[in-house]
Amino acid sequence: MIKTIAAGCFAIAALVTAQCAAAADLSVAPLYKAPPPAMAPAYNWSGFYLGVNGGGGWGHSYWDTSSDRVGLSGGLVGGTAGYNWQIGSAVLGLEGDIDWANLKGTNSSTLCPAGCSTSDTWLSTVRGRAGYAFGSVLPYVTGGLALGDIRAATPGFPGASNTSAGWTAGGGIEFGLTGNWSAKAEYLYVDLGRFNCGVSCNGLPTDNVSMHDNVVRAGVNYRFDLGR
Repeated sequence: MIKTIAAGCFAIAALVTAQCAAAADLSVAPLYKAPPPAMAPAYNWSGFYLGVNGGGGWGHSYWDTSSDRVGLSGGLVGGTAGYNWQIGSAVLGLEGDIDWANLKGTNSSTLCPAGCSTSDTWLSTVRGRAGYAFGSVLPYVTGGLALGDIRAATPGFPGASNTSAGWTAGGGIEFGLTGNWSAKAEYLYVDLGRFNCGVSCNGLPTDNVSMHDNVVRAGVNYRFDLGR
């Protein structure tokens, strides 16, 4: 009887040992980590763009002889074209625009009793831009050449106009929208210099008329991914 029990115990022990050995030989399945979620591509400001803009302006015109300071105000609307280069977060660009304008004003004084009038019927700028991109948000400064049509007149005289060249400087902020669209808001100070209206405006040999404007406008641009 004892021999039978001992034989049974030995058989059980042998069976358990064999099962443990078999389990030890099983390969452990490797553990895989899920890949990290794909990062959204950084917004890229590089490329050629076209757009439209519109807004308003205010400022003044100064007539030397009569010492008249003529207040100006009115609206602007037009088109924009430009190109950006993005290097890291820095964005450099060139931008040009031309706007129909209705900036005008009239002032009466002792030396100009019937009223001295100044107006600007169009305004164009060619500017450099420099900004720092925070993803799809681009604050920037800008400056360059300004061109405009200064018209000056008083009642009873034919008046005169002159395409004047000056300078402009300002800044703004642009926001990347869906697709290749962006929207911007900007401020520009514009100095169109002066021209001699003289005899045509008041019969005097010389009367220099100047124009200085503050322009606030908004715009929408579409960027073309050329070569990218």
